[in-house]
Amino acid sequence: MNLQKMFEMQKVLDDRIIKEKGLEGQDLLPNLILALQVELAECANEWRGFKHWSNNQKPRTKVSTNVGATPENASFFRCENDNCGEHLSKKDFENLFDPDYEECPICKVGDVTAFRDTNPLLEEYVDCLHFILSIGNRIGFDNGATIQQIMRRAEERELETNIGIGKAFSHLMSLVYGFYFSIEDEWTYVMSFERFLNLGKLLGFAPEQIEAAYMDKNAVNHQRQQEGY
Repeated sequence: MNLQKMFEMQKVLDDRIIKEKGLEGQDLLPNLILALQVELAECANEWRGFKHWSNNQKPRTKVSTNVGATPENASFFRCENDNCGEHLSKKDFENLFDPDYEECPICKVGDVTAFRDTNPLLEEYVDCLHFILSIGNRIGFDNGATIQQIMRRAEERELETNIGIGKAFSHLMSLVYGFYFSIEDEWTYVMSFERFLNLGKLLGFAPEQIEAAYMDKNAVNHQRQQEGY
């Protein structure tokens, strides 16, 4: 995982937001800390393992949506004609007709909607990563020495499967809360980032998977700024 590259990409995005929203000179650190707390809670919500009152405690790692779906990234397509309603794959288009994704190749009448598979748990985890990077950039902990320290600690620490994912979330949230009182303490930031990476391992995410998801979401965030989000 290339943390240095991600710190740099996040800085470009943050600088763009500050410039386009007219936020120069404002203390945005409290907002970033609160945003990280919110995103950690949303990530835990997608994990679902703490919901002892629910019959559904499985992590949400695969959900189909038409939001952001294109012919290129779609996992399947649905004909919107009630008399057809076929669920189609890319292979259906390849086998039957030239890929015309606006018209159903079965009924030739209904409009076709593309759907892509998403991983809500990973997406929320990566949202957290955006804000951890932003905080590091904001307080000057985006230097090579700090990044090496984060990666070294994350690699050296054994996966703490014994504490459980729920406690890992709670511990990380308590560390982030401490940012309000010791944000300029490099140890607090390094420890929090290392615990965050450890949480990613506990959730089953590979470093390459996290990095790829970050790149995708970073591009989405730039597009949102372009569209006046």
